[in-house]
Formats: sequence, structure tokens, C-alpha cells
Amino acid sequence: MKKISILISAVVAVSIMQLKAQPLPDEIRMNQFIKELMAKMTLEEKIGQLNLPGAGDITTGQTASSDIGKKIIEGSVGGLFNISSVAKIRGVQQVAVEKSRLKIPLIFGMDVIHGYKSVFPIPLGLSCSWDMNLIEQSARIAAQEASADGICWTFSPMVDISRDPRWGRIAEGSGEDPYLGSEIAKAMVRGYQGKDLSANNTIMACVKHYALYGAPDAGRDYNTVDMSHQRMYNEYFPPYKGAIDAGSGSVMASFNEVDGIPATASKWLMTEVLRNQWGFNGFIVTDYTGINEMIDHGMGDLKTVSALALKAGIDMDMVGEGFLTTLKQSLAEGKITMDQIDAACRRILEAKYKLGLFEDPYRYCDLKRPATEVYTDANRMQARKTAAHSFVLLKNEGNILPLKKNARIALVGPLADNRLNMCGTWTVAGDFEKAISVKDGIGMVTAKPELITYAKGSNIVADSALEARIGMFGKATGWDSRPAEIVIAEAVKASQNADVIVAVMGEAAESSGESSSMSDIELPENQRNLLKALLKTGKPVVMVLFAGRPMAIKWEHENVPAILNVWFGGSEAGAAVADVLFGDVVPSGKLTTTFPQNIGQVPLYYNHKNTGRPLPEGQWFTKFRSNYLDVSNEALYPFGYGLSYTGFTYSDLVLSSKTMKPDGKIDITVRVTNTGNFDGEEVVQLYIRDMVGTTTRPVKELKDFTKVLIKKGETRNITFTIDIEDLKFYNYDLQHVAEAGDFKVFVGGNSRDVKSADFVLTE
Repeated sequence: MKKISILISAVVAVSIMQLKAQPLPDEIRMNQFIKELMAKMTLEEKIGQLNLPGAGDITTGQTASSDIGKKIIEGSVGGLFNISSVAKIRGVQQVAVEKSRLKIPLIFGMDVIHGYKSVFPIPLGLSCSWDMNLIEQSARIAAQEASADGICWTFSPMVDISRDPRWGRIAEGSGEDPYLGSEIAKAMVRGYQGKDLSANNTIMACVKHYALYGAPDAGRDYNTVDMSHQRMYNEYFPPYKGAIDAGSGSVMASFNEVDGIPATASKWLMTEVLRNQWGFNGFIVTDYTGINEMIDHGMGDLKTVSALALKAGIDMDMVGEGFLTTLKQSLAEGKITMDQIDAACRRILEAKYKLGLFEDPYRYCDLKRPATEVYTDANRMQARKTAAHSFVLLKNEGNILPLKKNARIALVGPLADNRLNMCGTWTVAGDFEKAISVKDGIGMVTAKPELITYAKGSNIVADSALEARIGMFGKATGWDSRPAEIVIAEAVKASQNADVIVAVMGEAAESSGESSSMSDIELPENQRNLLKALLKTGKPVVMVLFAGRPMAIKWEHENVPAILNVWFGGSEAGAAVADVLFGDVVPSGKLTTTFPQNIGQVPLYYNHKNTGRPLPEGQWFTKFRSNYLDVSNEALYPFGYGLSYTGFTYSDLVLSSKTMKPDGKIDITVRVTNTGNFDGEEVVQLYIRDMVGTTTRPVKELKDFTKVLIKKGETRNITFTIDIEDLKFYNYDLQHVAEAGDFKVFVGGNSRDVKSADFVLTE
């Protein structure tokens, strides 16, 4: 029997009250200022504001005579990106405000993705902390450092939901879940923009990549995306909307197509959903040459695709200069309107106004700030703390971990003494030489550094051509050209007198990231050969796994006693690894992506839907059911999974009521007890299943969580409150509804191991 729909509303609409609201005094002043400025602007100057070239090699003191400088003087540049150093930026800004006709300041952007000079864990790792305060603070520190160096705009947060670990840019996002992704998106925007965007220590956020970029066919970057609108609204849109609700000042269009139209030309995405439904009033920038790339999509020549982008709602053209070179002609031909150019220009000028650049073009150009605000000891310590809280303990057989500080340790592996690869992908401003390697970190924390022996043991990959591809951007892997058996033998010899072997293995920093998709996500065979040799010594082995994606490590799980996944922890990665290995920090990270048993299970995610022939619970294979012949349906490690050095037990759930009215609430209480010998943090997770719907519903959906410190022997009562909003979804007609009927609620330490109870939503 179908449930009765209740509380049906439009998808999202700007309310009549909002439309009638009177503008604030600041808005009135801004509108008047920009109106007067635009009245003075020529067509060419308006189009120039829409142009965002890369900075190129600008030399301090010679900006005005460079090609970029000449365009700035002509009024043909609205901003620059990926230029660093406050001195350079001040010099460029000086050209804009002293030599151009209208003296309009430039906006300066950079890919500040997970920290500036003080590099924090890659975003996927950061998400595994499940700690919104730490995440927000990481963005706050990034904004502080970047703004001190002249930057006022970041191309972050990247909030694309992804369920395919082959896609390299999964490293830049927050995993597979829309609710958690939304909470992290909000925290990042708050961290970057603060409470006052015009303050000189905040920067404008740019939520990306809008939209659906994380779901490409075959996991191959820039590839086609195709999904239903219902899936978009329920599973992929929420983090973008979360960032918009938090006030993100800008949005970046994605490379992929949506509904057969490249996102950069999609009026439905850019205007109907983003502006009309969600109320976004900032500006939209393309991704790098996003307009030009529509030519290869088959959408027309540069003039045609530039007009399509403007009409769709794009405001700023990154690098391609399609707007700069074609919009004037398209206007003359009637392909676009002056109103469309004016609207885009106005949004760019509004952003500059909100950043305070018209009031003080040099607001971010204090030459004294970098010395006291960038890469400070306090920021580095915060990066170290955050990294340690992002690590996920996947296995700890026999409680090998934590290690004793006076233990004899054989430290081996291609990433054990490799500071260039500690920070991970997308670290444009990072100084890799200053990063702390695992070898450095263990030396800092252990009681007896002289008891540590080191050997490399293997290269990251055996193929030198592949090694060159993953050693880009100054992150060389340290290729050893000697025969593999000799390098392995060195590691075995170094392990002979050790109490424990710490094998530091996994991917290189640039094995993931943009244009770093992988068809094979297992540990490289040469590293596995090293592991086999180490295991044969009979010594206990701890694998420290560096990764930018979920990896298929079934063999390692079955054979290695302890596995600590440390992602790429940033500039203080090695010190943070040592903190956790020796127990100064008890691991508390939880996975935000599902780890498959093998690549054939991909895409694999916890909040899937049932088929009409689901595999019965607890069974491995049943003929004529939805399963595989050669592997179970189960994940190797499920979403939300992560061990601790202590243990936690959960009581049965207590519900304040077994029924809930549409205007009511239910409290769900669980008692969580720390049963081990360490104080530890646990991420208590709440999931809900809508048992019967007018459209099919997932088997579980994360709806709330809390990270709580529980001392050894202590029991904490954890209470969640759910209301009608937690039960809503977008139905077939894209109405946001909750439907009366049966629900199941789950609470546990991961998405698999949960306690459950039932309740009913009444009509």
C-alpha cells in the first residue's frame, strides 16, 4: 500500500517574503555604487571584468610591461589566479588601480584546497575526522595564511559526491554521503569566509564542481555523467546546496555534461536550480578553459559556445578568453543581450565590493603579514593534530598498536622517508621539502631513535614510465634503479633484530587528484612482494597506508596484522603518524567512503537501494539473486568504519515514542560504553530507512552523527532528535516530501554494525 504524501512543497523556491524584503543599507550602498560605476564603463570594459586569465610568469616590478599588464591597463582583466606572494600581487593590483581608466581592482584567486603553506590532510582524509570544528578551523587557518599572502578567493570547497575510487579527484572531496558532505561543505565555507568577508583575513569560497562531476563513466576524469534528476536532488545536489546555504560567494561550473549538455552551457543548472531554486546571488566562474572545451563536446565554435555559457548564467571565463574575444560580436549579431553582459559584470563587481576591494584595493597586500601569519608553529601544530584525527585504523590484530616508545623498529617502505609525497595532491603553495616524513616523525617521538633501522624496500611502482607520471609537480618518488630483489633484501636485513616492522606503503601523492584516474586500485605488486618478504620474517608487521582513494586491499587485510590508513596527512604528516603509532593520540577517524574487496564491485556505497531480488541478509551467494559468483556483496570496510585502541559497546535503542506526527519529534537514546584501556573518541552515527515509499528508498541514509570523547570505563548517554525534515526526500515529481508509514532507525559506530528500532510517521 502506498503511503500518503504529506508536507508537499516546491523543490526550493524564493519565498514571497524574501522577494518583498527590503534591501539592507549595505546593499543599497553597494547597488548605488555599482550602478554609478557601470554607467561609466564601456562595453569592452564590462566584458573585461568577465575575463580571468592565469597569472603566468609575472615578475615583480615589470607587470605593466607584460602582456597581462597591458590587458589590465586596457580594462580587459577582471582577476588573476594562481599568483602567489603578497609583493607580486600588490604590484599587479597597483597596475589595475593606478593605470587603468576606471581603476577597478582585480580579484586574486588560488587553489587553496587543504591549507596554504601549513598543509592539512587531503579533503578525503579531513572528512574522516568527522569533526566539523577541526574542519572549519583548517579552512580558517588556510584563509588566514592565504590572505596574508595576497589571496582573496579560493577555488574550494570541492564537494562532489563520489562513489568510484578509480576517479582520482575523489581525494579532493568528502566521500560518498550527501548529508556528511553537506555538513563539511558548510564548515569549509564558514572557515574561509568567516563572519565578515570584507575582513582582510577572510577569503571568498568557490564551491565546485557544479554539478555531478564526481560520477563520471568508468571513473575517468572529465568523462560523461548521466543520472536521473531524482538521484541528483537526493544524492548529489545536497553538498552544493549546503555550501550555498552557508553563503559561498562563488560557484565553479564542472567540466562534465548533464542531460546531454555541458554543465558550462546548462541554463537549467546555472539559472533554474542554482539561482531560482536555491537563491544563489554570487557569481559563477568556469573551470579552466571550460568554455573552450565545449567545442570538443560538439556544441559549436568558440563564439557559439561562449554565447551559450553567458546565456546559461556563467559570469566569468577562466583562461579561455572566449568571452573577451567573441561577446562583442555576438551582441552585435543579436545572439546575446546587453542585459546578460550587464548581469555578469554586476556580479563580479559585487564580489569585489563585498571583499572590500573598492574601499581598499590593497586590503590583502600588507607586506608585513606573511612573516607572522604564514606557516607558524601554532598552525603547524594544528595541522598535526588534525592529521592525527583523520587517520583510520583498519585492523589491529593482537593489539600490536600502539607501539612502545622503546621498541626496536624496522621502518621500511617507499613512503617511509619521502617528505615530498606527504602532503598529497593539490598543494599549490606547499613547500614539500619542509614536510615531516614518517622517518622524521618517528625520530621525534620515539624514546630511543637509535633503535630505529630504515630501508626503502621497494619503489612505489615497478613501471618507470608510470613512476614518472605519478612523480609530477615536484613530488618525485625517489626511483631506485637497482634490481627489486636487492632492495627487498635490504629491508629484510634491516628487520632481523627488530621487535616490530612498520611498513610505510601505498600511493604517491599524485597517484590521485586531477587527471589521475586509476583502473587498478590494489596495492602495486612490487609493494605486495615486499610485504610478503617482511611477513616471512615472523616479525609483527604494521602497514601504514598512504592513499588518496579507497583501495582494494583484501590480500593485505587477510595477511597483515595491523593497518593504519593515513591518507596524505599534510605538512606535518610524519609527526602525526608517529603520534598515533605510539599512542599519544588514539585513532578516531572513520571512513567516509566504502572500501571494496576488489575493483569489480565498484561503484560500491552503503546507501544503495534494494533490487527486487536482494541477497538475503547473512548469505554469500544465492542463485537468481543480486550477487556475484566469485565474491560476496559485502564491503571490505564499510562506510563509517574505523577502529580505536579502545573498544565501544552500544546498548539497545530507546525511543521516546513509537509514533511521530508530522509536527512532532522523536528522541533516540543509546548508551555507549568504553570497554577498553584508553580514553577514546567515538563517532556515533544515526541512520534511517524509509521502509515503503512511492519511489524506492535506500537501505540506509545517514541523518545525524556526533563525535564524543568517552573515558575508559565510562558510559555516555547519546541522544539524537529527529523531526519531519529528517524524513523528507525528493519524489518522482521532485517535490520535497515526507510520507507517512513505517521507518527504521539505526545507531552504531559504522553503517554496518548498528542497533535498530522501528517507528511510524502518522498522517
